[in-house]
Amino acid sequence: MKKIEVKILTPGGLYKETMASIINVISEDGQRGILPEHMPLVMILTIGKMELEEERRETYAVAGGMLYFSDNKCTILTPAIEKKGDIDIARATKAKERAEGHLKDPNSDLKRAKLALERALNRLNVHSL
Repeated sequence: MKKIEVKILTPGGLYKETMASIINVISEDGQRGILPEHMPLVMILTIGKMELEEERRETYAVAGGMLYFSDNKCTILTPAIEKKGDIDIARATKAKERAEGHLKDPNSDLKRAKLALERALNRLNVHSL
């Protein structure tokens, strides 16, 4: 069975390089599943869950980004990503509480606070799957 070469990059550099038989992501258009031989595409990823079917299915919390796919090669550019088992619940809970506090403060940047809350909730949701 053909596989997809997957490369995940963050501002800190290469996060992961692997082979996958399917990639499930959430784009601005909704959920997408990418199989080998899929037509070329570029999409914006939203804050959400991503799944890679490697030797087994792995779930990740992704903080948005871009996905490029062509010739069975997929490059994902994301500001942050965490594997389900690596998510620090205490840290995610504190981030959620901090963002909620900023949302109550009329002097804070509401857009930034909403995004921080969405990222924290995503990490908590992915961990609980």
